[in-house]
Parts: sequence; C-alpha cells; structure tokens
Amino acid sequence: MKIGMVSLGCPKNQTDAEIMLGILAEKGHEIVVNPDQAEVIIVNTCGFIEPAKEESINTILEMAEYKKDGNCKLLIATGCLSERYHDDMKKEMPEVDAIVGAGDFDQIAEIIKRAENGERVCLFGHQDYELPENLPRILSTPFYTAYLKIADGCNNNCTYCAIPKIRGRYKSRKIEDIVEEAKALAKSGVKELILIAQDTTRYGEDIYGEKALSKLLKELTKIVGIHWIRIHYFYTEAITDELIDVMAENNNILPYIDMPIQHINNDVLRRMARRTNRKEIESKVAKMREKMPNVSIRTSIIAGFPGETEENFLELLEFVEDIKFDRMGVFAYSKEEGTPAADFDEQIEDEIKEKRKNLLMEKQQKISLDINKSLIGKSMEVLTEGYDESNFMYYGRSYRDSIEVDGTVYFAAEDEVEIGSFVEVEILDADEYDLTGKMIEK
Repeated sequence: MKIGMVSLGCPKNQTDAEIMLGILAEKGHEIVVNPDQAEVIIVNTCGFIEPAKEESINTILEMAEYKKDGNCKLLIATGCLSERYHDDMKKEMPEVDAIVGAGDFDQIAEIIKRAENGERVCLFGHQDYELPENLPRILSTPFYTAYLKIADGCNNNCTYCAIPKIRGRYKSRKIEDIVEEAKALAKSGVKELILIAQDTTRYGEDIYGEKALSKLLKELTKIVGIHWIRIHYFYTEAITDELIDVMAENNNILPYIDMPIQHINNDVLRRMARRTNRKEIESKVAKMREKMPNVSIRTSIIAGFPGETEENFLELLEFVEDIKFDRMGVFAYSKEEGTPAADFDEQIEDEIKEKRKNLLMEKQQKISLDINKSLIGKSMEVLTEGYDESNFMYYGRSYRDSIEVDGTVYFAAEDEVEIGSFVEVEILDADEYDLTGKMIEK
C-alpha cells in the first residue's frame, strides 16, 4: 500500500516515526510524501502540552479529509496523544481506524493488516516495553544529520509533566547497541549525530548502576565519519565534572548545552519537583563556561507556574538578564490533567502567564542580539545545508545551532559549495537569531 506519515512533536517522536517508516518499507509498502496519494495516512501525535494536543487533533481531522476526497482508506493515529487519550479518541474520532500508543508502534505493519480487515485497533498501556534493537529506519532529517535516541521514558516526575505517564520509566539502550547504530549512520553519510532522550544526563543509571553518558561519548568519538556530536536535554543536577571534561577534551563533541532549567526561584523549583536549586544552576553554568569558554547554552523556562509570585517572576527576569543564555525558549505554563501541578492552588490567569512569557522573550531577544553581534569578525565552522536563491547565499548551522530549534548562518561563497560539507565562515553581520558572513576560501 502507499503510506504517508505526518510526525509531530519532539525529535524522540520523530525517531519513532522513522522506525515505523523503515518497518513498513521493509514489508513492501511504498512510502509517499503527498497525502493525496496515500492509501494509509499515519499521524504520529504529540500529547505533551495543550498547544501540541490541539495541533495533533487538527492534523488528524485535516488528514481525515483525504478519506473523503483522496485515496486514503485507513487513518491511523500513533504516538503520545494516542497513548494518553486513547479512550477519548476512540469515542470522539470515528474517522480514526487505529489508535496506537507510544509503546506499540513497532507493530505498525500488523496493525495496518488488522485495520484492513475491518478491525478498529486500539493498543495502549505498554510504555515500559523495550523496543527491539536493529529495527529498520528511514531518516526524515537531511542525509548529513541524524537523531540518535539513547534512552526513552523518564523517572524525574516533575509536577507539571505528563511524560512519565505517556512514555513510561527511564529505559537506557546498551552502549554497544547505540555505537552499532551510530556506525551504520556514519556509513550512510551522516556527519552530525544528535543524542536525544528525555534526560540524556541520566543515561545508563538503570542498566549500569551509574551515569554512563561520558563512557558512551568516548566510544562515539571513535567513529570514523562523525564530525559533530551534539547532545540534547541535560538536567543540571546530573551534569558531572567528568561529563564536562569529556566534552571539553573532544573536538567532535560540540560545546552545546541544551539544559531546560524551567525556573530559578528555589520555592518554584521545589513545587515543580525539580531536583536542583539556584546555587547549583549558577555553579554548573560557571563551571561549563570555565572549561568550555565558547560553550553555547540553550535553556527553556516556564512562565506562570502555579504560585509564581510577582517577586518570583522578577527574580527570574533578573537572573535571565545576568546569566545571559545563548538561546532560551519560554512556555506559558500549561495545566495538564493528571499531573500534580494541575491541582495546585494559586493557578495563574492566562493573561498574566502570557505577559510574563513575553517579558522574558523580549529580554532574551536583546541578549541574543548582543551575543550574536559579539561574533562579528570571528570565523566559525558551518555545516552547509542549502542555497537561498532569494539572496544568493548559502546557509547552514554552526556548533551553536541545532537543527530546527536555533539560528541559521547565511554566507556568500565564490564557488559552488557542496551541501553537507563543512566550511569556515567569517561573520560580518548579525540579528537576534541569525548570522551572515562570507566563506573563507582555502
């Protein structure tokens, strides 16, 4: 059958979608990009916070139109929304032919067969199932970049977050299995590996009895062909001195830290059930900047968490001004049913949450502009991603820029530049998000 896929949400969800595509292609199905051609459409949903849930529902309804006007015979919903709201979906969305939770997606080929035979499949409740290794995978990222999931699930149980219920307990993959997959990706032409998990810094605790991210990184740095190793989702309290040292000592591990702190006020952090405090956050940032002077630190903040006072917020705003993160995303607190924080007193009005979010983002825009302007006159290694015909410039990403979440480096070049190649670029101009420069000819 001709199968189309729409995958929403985080990179962890995206790797699940890539495995589903690999399984289906191996079974002889044809993968198509245009949903109008698809006989089966799979929507791999996100169910993390309210805007993501709304996007998932709207996408399912949009794809359902192809059952009326296109070639679509089966519409299948997979992923986190399906895991979290399977009963509601079964009742309220009759257009969906199969509902597949976060721990069942490797059965996608069999599920399609069952749905073809008229069964309305609904699978859920297997979040703690450990996925078999060596499943086929079709990358949906550019050929030179791939996500590498090193663990799934989460044991942190922050009071605002539904991920442990959706994705289950923390489950690390073995070092040898991860390295084997990384070698295969390198042979296929991947040059940038992006390590992902809900919490990469706790990698290995469940299977080795200790944090093993440093050990894993040392093995990955040996792989021929991998030029950049980028790591997402550090938790402050789990960042060890050894991890910082390993990052500082290996040139192909990028000095890029994606560390969602969520807040800085100790009372708010405690109510969030975060396992850190302001002093520790400041200490870890200082240590990383000392050992890696060019480190780029990205974070995320929740504005308007229940009980956040005006004083708490002003402390956060002042901290953001002082610490000067390279990148920062801000989310207005989303009241998620089934989480402890949803039942907390002192819920904050949406208008105040949005105002606080906007004030933080305005502050960060100025900081980002100042940091980017400080890069003018410097040279940076850039991974070339394409050519922008509107301004006659190539574009790509530096070590400071992860795919789809950070900025872009635009650069002029005298000769043709190969997509997926690394070049040196002198920075000539900057705005809040992007840099512009010229390629340094060798």
